[in-house]
Amino acid sequence: MLSLVICTLDEFEAIRGVLQELDQHLQGISHEIIVVDDSIDNRTADVVSTYAAEHPQVKLVRRFMASGLSSAAIKGWDVAKGRYLAIMDGDGQHDPALIGMLLEKLSNPDVDVAVASRYLDDTRSGLHGLRHRLSRTGTWLTDVMLGVPLADPLSGCFAMTREWYTQVRRELSGLGFKILIDVVASGARKPHTAQIPTLLRARAGGESKLDTRVIIDLIALLIEKRTRRRFTAYALMSGMSMLTALVAQWLSLGALLAFSLPLWLALLLSTGVGSAGRFGVAMLMTPRSRRPRNTHELRRQWLMFCLSRWTDVPLITCFALALSTAHCPWTIAVLASVLLAESRYYFGVNAGASA
Repeated sequence: MLSLVICTLDEFEAIRGVLQELDQHLQGISHEIIVVDDSIDNRTADVVSTYAAEHPQVKLVRRFMASGLSSAAIKGWDVAKGRYLAIMDGDGQHDPALIGMLLEKLSNPDVDVAVASRYLDDTRSGLHGLRHRLSRTGTWLTDVMLGVPLADPLSGCFAMTREWYTQVRRELSGLGFKILIDVVASGARKPHTAQIPTLLRARAGGESKLDTRVIIDLIALLIEKRTRRRFTAYALMSGMSMLTALVAQWLSLGALLAFSLPLWLALLLSTGVGSAGRFGVAMLMTPRSRRPRNTHELRRQWLMFCLSRWTDVPLITCFALALSTAHCPWTIAVLASVLLAESRYYFGVNAGASA
């Protein structure tokens, strides 16, 4: 009847307790629990594997070099067999008793998605300080942009019918950590929803995933859904990266020319500054678990970035120099050169992926 997906990232301290609580609350319900683990090390997977050896309804799916709760949830649901598909966190913040209550709501044939919502009967969330304020802001922003009829569209604990998942599957973005927005905003119609009130419990293990990447993903996802994919999240983030590189190069080139440097040298140095700006944005958009933890890893990632885009420096420098020599304003020359480099990189990556 039920396939429950739990997405984990370094939650080895909490996941066993969550699974044990679920055993108690799901007795009498035919179910499977699919743990999709993105952890870098094996500690979380080892705990789940040990537990699954004695509880065959528990299954482990490992992902390597992948990140994001939304894509992990989709991975789990794609292999699920249940009539109803659900999700909850693996850090102990969601009460496992909620799952049975969500199933009761889905017993109504008119309900597509049932959500455990904070803010339904209470302005509290179980979060504190900045995290609470950001949650409330994200909820308000989602309501303004999408008009989703939910008290808590950022909830990470909900269930849906397989029919609804089948309907929205092809339109899911799989971006970031707010999978509920993806699920309720990807259908040809708005889903019929039901809600139950909840507060988050204290986290039993792991740490908050909130960082700049989560915020950027949320904004990009909202724009993608609001525009019905006319502006995709990938295109928006690529555009942000390119704009950062362009502005950094414009500012540095203007400063270098003010010091009377030769145009070719100023272009060469400013292209390097633009690349550094692009790398900085890339770090902001990188999930916390994959960011460099020391200077050695930072140098390695910078080197990998330079190797992947080394052609940008000669291409932008030479093309911008040629346009400037032909009496094109240097601001326009740089813009055209950056667009050329971005187009070459974009089509090169796509051609490599197709091959």
